Amino acid sequence: MNNSEEIDAIPEDAARDDESEAGAQQNGRGEHSESPPFPRLGAGVNAGGREQGPVRPVNWNLLSSDQAEIAWLELNSWVSWLRLTYGLTPSVLPPFWHRHPELTLELSALHTHWLGAYDPEQHASGPLIWHRDFAETCRRLRDWVQASGTRLDRDRPTRQTRWPGEEPFPTIIEEVIDDRDLDFVHYVMADVAARRAEEDAYYQRQAEQAVENE
Repeated sequence: MNNSEEIDAIPEDAARDDESEAGAQQNGRGEHSESPPFPRLGAGVNAGGREQGPVRPVNWNLLSSDQAEIAWLELNSWVSWLRLTYGLTPSVLPPFWHRHPELTLELSALHTHWLGAYDPEQHASGPLIWHRDFAETCRRLRDWVQASGTRLDRDRPTRQTRWPGEEPFPTIIEEVIDDRDLDFVHYVMADVAARRAEEDAYYQRQAEQAVENE
């Protein structure tokens, strides 16, 4: 039997199965998939790193859109490493910490402290001091988490106290979240987009003012 006869002899069902398997492999590589899978941020857990130079505090209120995107990804990677390395429970480090500024700022400060403590030029007692402060930070995180109301599989905005004369705060709605990584991606994309919109508006005002001054 020649090669053409062998090909003709393959059952149609088997040929369809082979085509389906090949298509699945192609989609798995993202070559022909119409909807490529979302990046699983945090899946590649590591302790993070930094470029040469002194460690500086991160002021999240002043970060540009590009700076914020980098800061979010670096912090998320480090927090994932921290959780798995020290076996932190959701009562100390919940999955949706990124939705709560009080948790984000606390973890960001802890991350910066960690980078400084393990700097090669740091004093040998740096890591010990960091672990002492880490224990204190865990106690604060536990208080923040309890007040925020965030849980393992759901989240809601941290409750705010209305002061006299203030407008009522929006109604708090608890949301069940099935995919933490996807939620993180969407949250970061929204934050970066909001910062970029503010930047565009600022440059637009500067351009209009320059035209008026001509």
